[in-house]
Amino acid sequence: MVCRHCVAKVAEVTSRIPSLNLLGVELGSVTVEGNPSDEVIDRLDDELRREGFEVIRSREEAIVSEIKSRLMELSREGDGMRADIAAILQDRLHMSFRNLSRIFASTEGRTIENYFTALRIERIKELLLDGQMPLSEIAFVTGFSSVPHLSTRFKQATGMTPTQFREIGVRIPLSDV
Repeated sequence: MVCRHCVAKVAEVTSRIPSLNLLGVELGSVTVEGNPSDEVIDRLDDELRREGFEVIRSREEAIVSEIKSRLMELSREGDGMRADIAAILQDRLHMSFRNLSRIFASTEGRTIENYFTALRIERIKELLLDGQMPLSEIAFVTGFSSVPHLSTRFKQATGMTPTQFREIGVRIPLSDV
């Protein structure tokens, strides 16, 4: 939840579940009375997801969510592609990169580096479909050392060259990466 409208929407959704006695909703948390059953929590989870919210139940999920959020920000920043991701994440989350990597991999089933590469590929797709930049500039903006390096990684990830993608490509939302 990032704004008062989100808080209001979460309170509304929570109030639709009669077996939950809502005590309060604040940015980032919902407090209910007692200890609701897994079935009730799953229903709340489903209802909130339908409204576009992601439910975070554990400390590990919160860490992964924060990692993803920061990496999405970096994938949109020009200099973010060349940034020291390990240092940025360590500073933001006050944990060693080794621990962050372990938590991320055990929760997501892939490494932080693989996730960030997938975000970079989606950014490349966006820029290719926009058609405003030549491939050399896209390589620079997305942090690849050269057009051949970008092309190789892009083909590994998508099965087609950037030029082929520009002609027929379709993107997926970053939240689904």
